[in-house]
Amino acid sequence: MHFNGQKVLPAAKSIKDFEKLMKTRFEYIVLLDSHVAQLKSLINLANRHHKKVLLHVDLIQGLRSDEYAAEFLCQSIKPAGLISTRTPVVSIAKKKSLIAIQRIFLLDTHALSTSYRLLKTFKPDYIEVLPGIMPHIIKEVAENTGIPILAGGLIRTIEEVNESIGAGAVAATTSSERIWKTFF
Repeated sequence: MHFNGQKVLPAAKSIKDFEKLMKTRFEYIVLLDSHVAQLKSLINLANRHHKKVLLHVDLIQGLRSDEYAAEFLCQSIKPAGLISTRTPVVSIAKKKSLIAIQRIFLLDTHALSTSYRLLKTFKPDYIEVLPGIMPHIIKEVAENTGIPILAGGLIRTIEEVNESIGAGAVAATTSSERIWKTFF
């Protein structure tokens, strides 16, 4: 399952962006910044519009990004998936049959090596590679892990979306409305 062929996963930075995305053909939407008190109503809104929300756990205000938060989100909020830099959070999403996305920041060779070690012991459903504008690294990570890749961070042009997908990413996450409009 690769997001029903969606090349772009729009990432909503605000409630206003999230509401705009309800009027698009995108089925999967990433919710970045949110507040714990808003989550249930936002997921309900998305469900009414037949949207599936991938919730970025690390950016939820009022909720600690840990295993207890992941349990709460899986059981009470029920998004389509969870995104986190924290492996225990992603692991719980996987155990609860939600889409489990491990976000990794590749700042240098050490970060890349550490990520490979981590991914040998834990297999999330997807890896979100940041920054997503490094096609040769996307290709390397895809080949070395065998896990589908999402390209995220600093994706600002349609060419960057296409380059990341050409390198092996299944989709690109972006908060650029200009890119959204091209792909919906």
